[in-house]
Amino acid sequence: MTPLGHRRLILTRHAKSAWDDPTLDDHDRPLNDRGRRSAFALGDWLASRGYEPEEVLCSSAARTQETWNVVTAAALEVRPQIRIEHSLYQAGPDRMLAVLKTATQPTVMMLGHNPGISELAAMLPARAPMDAEFRRYGTAATLVVDFQADSWAEIVPGQGSVMDFVRFDGRY
Repeated sequence: MTPLGHRRLILTRHAKSAWDDPTLDDHDRPLNDRGRRSAFALGDWLASRGYEPEEVLCSSAARTQETWNVVTAAALEVRPQIRIEHSLYQAGPDRMLAVLKTATQPTVMMLGHNPGISELAAMLPARAPMDAEFRRYGTAATLVVDFQADSWAEIVPGQGSVMDFVRFDGRY
């Protein structure tokens, strides 16, 4: 839970997807084994730090939904409200921010795609994390950023405080 007057965003790029079936539409691609391991490790990481979302805004793509399902299979205790948002599929940062501003709970996780998610991650905090790979925002990368605001509608780019940033590159 976040304190009154605070909003916390957990901004996650989907885990590594499978490319072994060339007949699948991009929207329908699932995770590969590395992606499932990374998503599970992400779930453990989130739970170990108490970063448990109360609301999830998830792209309608199969790989983002599967990422969320594997994350929750790890150790998360909270069962948040989940909103599957088709408009987050391949969305740019402005569209993603517009969807975020409709969130209703203090702690929100958004799962999306590059390049939009890396652009949104770069524009939200006052100061970017000290990680050389931050701007690339690889698969399963996750930024936790806090805002001083009473509602998501008040969120302004460049005013977030980075709490954490993590990358999962298949080592897990």
